[in-house]
Amino acid sequence: MQLNNEKAVVVFSGGQDSTTCLFWALQNFKEVFTLSFDYGQRHQQELTHAEAIAKELGVSFHIMPMHSINELSPNALTKKNIPIAKRDDGLPNTFVPGRNHIFFSFAALYAYAVDARHIITGVSETDFSGYPDCRDTFIKSLNVTLNLAMDADFVIHAPLMWRDKAAVWALADELGAFDFVRTKTLTCYEGIAADGCGECPACILRKEGLERYLAQKEVAK
Repeated sequence: MQLNNEKAVVVFSGGQDSTTCLFWALQNFKEVFTLSFDYGQRHQQELTHAEAIAKELGVSFHIMPMHSINELSPNALTKKNIPIAKRDDGLPNTFVPGRNHIFFSFAALYAYAVDARHIITGVSETDFSGYPDCRDTFIKSLNVTLNLAMDADFVIHAPLMWRDKAAVWALADELGAFDFVRTKTLTCYEGIAADGCGECPACILRKEGLERYLAQKEVAK
C-alpha cells in the first residue's frame, strides 16, 4: 500500500529525545501525529507532559493503552518499588523486554490508520544504555518486517541513532528548540521535569551531554 509521503507519526514520550525528534519531524513533514503509550510506566507525568507538549506545538496526540507489558515484565521502569540498578547480564533493570518491538508495531498500525508513511523514533545506538531494541539493526529489520506484514511502504526514521547526548542537544539547538527541550521535557525516571532529579541514570546522561555540548559550543565561539 502506498501511504501519504507528507504525513509522519512520532513515537512520543515528552522526553528530550522524542521531543527533539518531534521538532525534526515538524521541519520535514507537512502533517505530524504524536503517539504515546500507557504501559504502566513508573510515573504518569510522562503522559501528561507529552500531551501538553503536543498541544503547545499544535500537533495531534493519541495515547494507546498497553498495560499487558507491565503485567508480563515487572521492572524498574514500571514498578516504583524496584530500585534502578544493573542486572547480572549487564542490562539495566529499566529495560522492558519487547517494548520497542511492540510500540513500533502498534505505531505502524496507527500510521496505517491515519495514512502516514513515516514513523519517527528517538532511539539511539550511541547512548542506548545497552537496550538491544535501540540498535540500528533492529530498527532496519523491523522496518522490513512491518512492510512485509502489512504490504506497506513505511519508513522508520531514527534521527538520533548515531548521536550521543551532546549531539542531541546540538540538534535541538539547530532546530531552534534548545530552550524548549531544556525546560519543558521530562526525561527523569522519577518524573521530575527539566533538569530532573539529577541522580537517576537518565538525568545523569542528559546532564553530562548538556555539559559537553555547552563546552563544545563555548570552544567554537
